[in-house]
Amino acid sequence: MIANIKDILKQKTENPLIVMMCGVAGSGKTTFAQQLEKIGFVRLSIDEEIWKVNGRYGIDFPVENYENYKVEAENRLRNELIRLLEDKQNVVIDFSFWQRAKRNDYKKLIENAGGEWRLIYLKVSPEVLRERLKVRSKRFDANAAFPITDEILERYLNGFEVPFQEGEIVLEYQV
Repeated sequence: MIANIKDILKQKTENPLIVMMCGVAGSGKTTFAQQLEKIGFVRLSIDEEIWKVNGRYGIDFPVENYENYKVEAENRLRNELIRLLEDKQNVVIDFSFWQRAKRNDYKKLIENAGGEWRLIYLKVSPEVLRERLKVRSKRFDANAAFPITDEILERYLNGFEVPFQEGEIVLEYQV
């Protein structure tokens, strides 16, 4: 997948490039972001920030604290993004960006700080998402810490605002 996107990522000026990952849980955002990390991007992940600061969901902290921890983690990472932009670093933001308003907010932030953005939308069928999430639920790491049940996935799918005419680059998973 990364080989297909390298040419698009090269189409930039001397400004820092910020890649905004977009997709439902299980779409491959973290895997893609880790590939960008290997070619020099700094990766920012809410899941990993929560894991690092607060520990494991439902084990090291009560489940009811999760939403507050998520807000705190995003605030810290947003500040880190601004610092990285000032340092002219390329960054990949490993968030779901499921709301158009949030995507637009980050685009403005990036542009105002002198960066350029690319919105990468990973389009994956619900069937493939379910299979990937079953596999992921058996792992024990930051990116599998929050369990995604079929009910939660259905809520995510119903609430997800698919990017349309936002300058997105769509990568569709073909079975």
